[in-house]
Amino acid sequence: MQSEHAATRKEMSQGALALIFSAPAVLIIAATILVPFGIAVFLSLHNWNLKRPGRERFIGLENYTDWLTDSDFWQPLQTTFTFAIGAVLVIVIISLLVALLLNEKFPGRGILRALLLVPWAIPSVVNALLWKWLLNPQYGLFNAIWYDLGIITEYQNVLGSMPSVMIWLVIAYSWIHIPLATLLLLSGLQTIPGDIYESAIVDGAGLFQRFLYITLPMLRSMLSIVIIFEMIFALKVFDIIFVLTAGGPADATNVLGWTIYTETFRKLDFGAGSSIAMLLGAITLGMAILFYVFLDRGVEQ
Repeated sequence: MQSEHAATRKEMSQGALALIFSAPAVLIIAATILVPFGIAVFLSLHNWNLKRPGRERFIGLENYTDWLTDSDFWQPLQTTFTFAIGAVLVIVIISLLVALLLNEKFPGRGILRALLLVPWAIPSVVNALLWKWLLNPQYGLFNAIWYDLGIITEYQNVLGSMPSVMIWLVIAYSWIHIPLATLLLLSGLQTIPGDIYESAIVDGAGLFQRFLYITLPMLRSMLSIVIIFEMIFALKVFDIIFVLTAGGPADATNVLGWTIYTETFRKLDFGAGSSIAMLLGAITLGMAILFYVFLDRGVEQ
């Protein structure tokens, strides 16, 4: 009986100790995430425009209903999904190919794995500025190369029209997201036992068959994680839009992240901007749940 009481007291003391050690992290999370989130929810339920001081008032869900019946919300939403789907497809396909390559043994593999981290280490705004210089219609490096190779007869403004602007935005965005996705997929590949491939080779399975019936099924869980995370990141894209196109040309790249910025910090309508941010958060959460349900179905736990 005494041993049971001693065990209970020990468990309680360990629980209290764990609570004490986790308290700073909980306070930081509350201060940096929960408090701003609560303020954003509060603002989204109010008419709060800094250009009209003193007129702040509670309006409930009016901001939300106004946006959901406005084409200024649905058009950026469509553009956001167009960008996100394109970016996720590029990231997942290239990352999977690179991960398959780096999973093989060949001279210099370690160097290539180290170089893979270089784009990932570049801050996103710096990456956007780099691509803005590369694609500059007057002195951009890409234009110079294409001109010297005879591909073009004069410098082109690839960010000045559709669909080229969307294509290059996807490329510029994907460049810094491919390394992380590749590392995650590579870690998944390295958990697949090698003897399974050896048995498949003995049974006469070709390269494509091994990939289709062994690699993909056993990589499905990690692939689901990569797709979910990359979709979340792509849906809330802003920085590369801000630097490269500012929503142009003619609102062709006006994603929801840019709409939130213009409403909040240009028009100073914090109520409208916060309501779009809440809608984008709800859409992102819904997409994450949807991908988790369909992509993770059938995966062995």
